Formats: sequence, C-alpha cells, structure tokens
Amino acid sequence: MMEALAPQELVSVRDVFGIDSPLRAPMFAEATDFVPDIDPAYRFNREVTLALLAGFTHNRRVLLQGLHGTGKSTHIEQVAARLNWPCLRVNLDGNITRLDLVGKDTVAIEDGRQVTRFQEGVVPWAMQRPMALIFDEYDAGRPDVMFVIQRLLERDGSFTLTDQNRVLRPHPAFRMFATSNTVGLGNTNGLYHGVQRLNHAQMDRWNIVAVLDYLDPAEEASIVRSRVPDLIDAHGSGLVEAMVAVANLTREGFRAGDLSTLMSPRTVISWAENVAVFHDPALAFRLTFLNKCDESERGIVSEYFQRCFDRELEATFELDAALV
Repeated sequence: MMEALAPQELVSVRDVFGIDSPLRAPMFAEATDFVPDIDPAYRFNREVTLALLAGFTHNRRVLLQGLHGTGKSTHIEQVAARLNWPCLRVNLDGNITRLDLVGKDTVAIEDGRQVTRFQEGVVPWAMQRPMALIFDEYDAGRPDVMFVIQRLLERDGSFTLTDQNRVLRPHPAFRMFATSNTVGLGNTNGLYHGVQRLNHAQMDRWNIVAVLDYLDPAEEASIVRSRVPDLIDAHGSGLVEAMVAVANLTREGFRAGDLSTLMSPRTVISWAENVAVFHDPALAFRLTFLNKCDESERGIVSEYFQRCFDRELEATFELDAALV
C-alpha cells in the first residue's frame, strides 16, 4: 500500500512555511509512521528551505553543508514533516558497511528447515517507496559505501542488485538528501576528525549544495525560549540574550583562530536546560561548555562570559541576581 502512495496536492510555500515565495510544493494527504513530528517552534532559513523544496518538488539531489549544531538534519525533517513526506535517516558512521546499504543473504527457518533469503538493505528498501532518504555525516562515509550511493545520485538512477540479478527503479516519490560538516575537502580546520575527502565526480552529481549557517541572534534566542519555557516564564528573557551573545563570541573567536571549539545552538539549549536544573548560569556554563574547551583557551571563554554577564565566571550567583 505504501509503495503506491504519491503526493496528492500542491500547497503554497508562503502559507505552509511562512516564506515569501509564489512556489507550490507537493504534499501527501496523510502522515505515516515515517513522517517526522512537526516542531511548531522551528525557524526556517529561506534559502535552505527553497533548496530543499526544490529537492522534494523537482527530484533534485540536495546536499546540505554547515557547522555542527546548525540543525541541518532537523531542517530537512521539518520540511518533510509539513509535507507529510516519509523520511529515513542513515548515519554514515564507520560501522555502516556496503552490505548494510545493499543487502545480504540471511538464514531463516521455514517449515523446520533452514533456508537462505536475501534481505534488502537500506537503499533498495527506501528507493522502492515514497521516501526521503537522508544520509547524515555524508563526508564521514567509507569509500566503498560512497560508491554504492553514487549511482543513485542520477535523477532517475537505477540500482542493480547483482546477487539477485535485478535492476530496481526508484519510486516516483523517492528523494535523496545528505548533510555534511565539510564540502568534501576533508578536515581543513581541524574540527572534524574522521571526515573524508570526497570523490569530486560524486560531489559533482549533487544538483544543489546549500549552506546552513547559525541563526540571527534574535531568532536563536526565540528558539531557546521555546525550548525551555519554564526558565523564561520564571525569570524573563534577558538571560537568554546574554547566553546567545556568549555563543556568538565563541563563534567569532573560532573564525579568528582564537578558539578551537565553539558553541552551537544545540549547546546553548543544553546550557539553558542546565540553568533550569542548577539555577546558576555560571555553574551550568562550566558544566555545559567550558569543560569541553582546551585548558589554554578557557581564559578567553571566561572573558566572553564576563563581558556578556558583567560577572566573573568563577563566582557562583543566584539566577535572579544575574538578571538585575
């Protein structure tokens, strides 16, 4: 039944995503178990959203690149959630093998006898269904795994199961996306150990490459407030602005080469959640981020905190006093 599904209607991008655009996107009438949950607090980046919608609407292969914590995978999922489009995420870590993607023979018991059956891997299973297949950490995939994906990057790329002497054609509603921290040039900034230099012929097959950067400070603060509403309801929003300001200083320090790590929006949210636990922004900051930093850089990070909170990081203080 799922294999026969297809988008039933075109919806306004302006109405669904709040983006000023005359474009319309295909939408499924009903959500299945594979459709991600809608996050009503999510903020869409206009350029990235339009790139992803081009992927869903016109079957373009979209690679989304950006630093960690920018919400790359979540962005794809939230676009899919509003289109009721089923999704399957696969993390291309070192444990994913070619057999995991293609499939392998397995032994089963039937009528008391052992029989050999071919069990489809992730790729043939997904491509025969209306499914958005998302490869996370695309630049960390092993070379033998990456060549499995290469043929699929063609718009109507078929997939050959050599062990089965079968050629699979993709479902009309099959889509493919990927996220990566780099643009296929390897670990150039020393931040992402384990990533690979990608084959240029494969990179060239991605129809669209979008870049997702960190949010505007006001939007990032709004997201933090929505994630930790109990903290904001009790103590106002001034604390969040100061936290986001610290995060932006770490990002500027990273770009300037003063720091080897930075605070992502994910880290800011964790910091806010820990403030709600410990009722002390300084303690929560040390436990959330400072202890992850190199010892030689902690003085710089402490200065960022002091600049935004007008207090020394070493001092423990009550949450209410921090907002005065």
